[in-house]
Amino acid sequence: MLKLNPVFKDYIWGGEKLRTLYHKESELSVIAESWELSTHKDGRCTIAEGPCAGASLADFIKEKDCLGKKAVGQDELPILIKLIDAKDNLSVQVHPDDDYALQNEGDFGKTEMWYILEAEKGAQLIYGFKEDITKEQFKSYIEKNTLTDVLNVVDVVPGDVFFINPGTMHAIGKGIMIAEIQQSSNVTYRVYDYGRVGADDRPRELHIDKALQVTSLKKAEDAKTKYTLKTSNGYQRGNVASCKYFNVDLLDIYDHAELIADEETFHSLLIVEGEARVYSGQDELKVSKGDSIFIPARYGAYKVQGSCKLILSTL
Repeated sequence: MLKLNPVFKDYIWGGEKLRTLYHKESELSVIAESWELSTHKDGRCTIAEGPCAGASLADFIKEKDCLGKKAVGQDELPILIKLIDAKDNLSVQVHPDDDYALQNEGDFGKTEMWYILEAEKGAQLIYGFKEDITKEQFKSYIEKNTLTDVLNVVDVVPGDVFFINPGTMHAIGKGIMIAEIQQSSNVTYRVYDYGRVGADDRPRELHIDKALQVTSLKKAEDAKTKYTLKTSNGYQRGNVASCKYFNVDLLDIYDHAELIADEETFHSLLIVEGEARVYSGQDELKVSKGDSIFIPARYGAYKVQGSCKLILSTL
């Protein structure tokens, strides 16, 4: 099992919570995103401890062939996991599916899910449209700068889960911190950005033509994912997202959880509350809030002992 060093991004809407609440250390003045599990070319994690400390996770995976049967034929992680701190509103944006992204961007599409970690009082996000609209109406709202009038705004609290299919218009609102599990992709089409400028003092680029081609214009239904936690020996567990790209469980551990990384898939553990020990007969790691652990496929049985809440992502 490997504790990972994240990759940091300093987008203009980011804040300080990743540093103050999740113990992230970076020379960046603002930490907007922390890429906790990634072999994507735009941000590759490294190994934090042990004999392989400092090595690239991507190189380790290629050498060890440790993604499992569900990722047969792949030598890079098919998912990417982030912590995101929105001090200000993110742009209103949309992601394409695989077919469009591969043809037009040379990258995969982006299916993703969000788990709300922190939410200030009154925090909201955008998820789809209030009602069905036509492509012509969509274009008109953009041109008239009235797009926000037809977007579906959702109140959020910690523990909420959202599943975002490609084509869903969305935006994280200010005062929200999330854990995001997504396809390994960095393709985003920005549609509305509140008139902000970038580091070059110019308005940030919009991608209207591409967004018009990929956005679903149907009314948003059931924005929040319903889930329950079932009690096992020493912990509670519930599935919060399952699709062909990833499977995500939430574990609330009050004593211990015994888990198995079999030949089918690797395990990714993202600690979002508390602290614990993760160990087996092979090795042991101390983990706390903000830590990310990669456990190779075929690793076998291991135990998480302590009081913590974690997100378990697999294929």
